[in-house]
Amino acid sequence: MIQQLSVFLENKPGTLLEVTKMLAEKEIDLRALSLADTKDFGILRIIADNNETALKALQDAGFIVSITPVIAVAMKDAPGGLSSVVEVLSKNEINIEYLYAFISRKKGSAYVVFRVENNELAETVLSEAGFSLVDEKNIME
Repeated sequence: MIQQLSVFLENKPGTLLEVTKMLAEKEIDLRALSLADTKDFGILRIIADNNETALKALQDAGFIVSITPVIAVAMKDAPGGLSSVVEVLSKNEINIEYLYAFISRKKGSAYVVFRVENNELAETVLSEAGFSLVDEKNIME
């Protein structure tokens, strides 16, 4: 399992710039992120190279931030890579609340981050199916 920061942002010009600039000034490397929005607000989901420093910086800047445990899985960076992971979760009736993917620094590999109902069960069935789970150290490689 890895920790993800969820930052609640007002949906207006400049808000995302404020967050990304502040994190850059703190020399925080964003390894993965996703932004989902509605008319009035957005949720920026971040996995950073130093979540503790990022959390403190965001809170000190007045942002509402929560920490969410998620799972990350290594998959082939090829057509069908994501489908094969989702198939294992589906066959085991594990609901996916959301996901986002990013390419790893290792050629031919990609990572997908899942928020599911039951992290432990998802980790077990994915490991049994031969998928490699990714921890925070792996994401930084």
